[in-house]
Amino acid sequence: MPVYHSTFLADPDTRLIGNFAVMPLRTKFRGPAYPTSEDYDIIDEVLDLFRANSFFRNFEIKGPADRTLIYGILFITDCLSAISSKAGKADRTEAGRILNTFALEHFSIPGDPGFPLNSLYAAPRDRAEADMLRGYLSQFRQELAVRLIDRVYANGDVPSKYWLAFTRRRFMNKSLSSSA
Repeated sequence: MPVYHSTFLADPDTRLIGNFAVMPLRTKFRGPAYPTSEDYDIIDEVLDLFRANSFFRNFEIKGPADRTLIYGILFITDCLSAISSKAGKADRTEAGRILNTFALEHFSIPGDPGFPLNSLYAAPRDRAEADMLRGYLSQFRQELAVRLIDRVYANGDVPSKYWLAFTRRRFMNKSLSSSA
């Protein structure tokens, strides 16, 4: 069974920072991402491909959009771990607060010593690119957290066991958080 790659690989107008694709987002959060009016963006793709791709230990990167996909999948894994640690008492509102805080807390970017995938990602060239990438990833994480809550809590205040079952899976045996 093959791994699922990003459908945005063929997009010729993709901005790059290092070798990380800065894709347009359909979002209400401020940041450097170009807004898009498309119905399907990279965040929708990350959410759609998360469960299928999380079974794979190896992932052949075919382009910059795949790096964005990998980052999103690893972020979802960390979000689900944060929700499941409070799953017995976390309703939709509490989970939203947990993930909002998690999305905004300090995180490493490619090139930082604490970033777990430095071998796959190129560091930004200068401080301006690093700041732009940090802003994009912050915007990306916030929007992904909001849309993840909508999927995990689709049936009200009880989280879906079909999403929380993936907390024990480690895509590529990696995690973005230093605690996991």
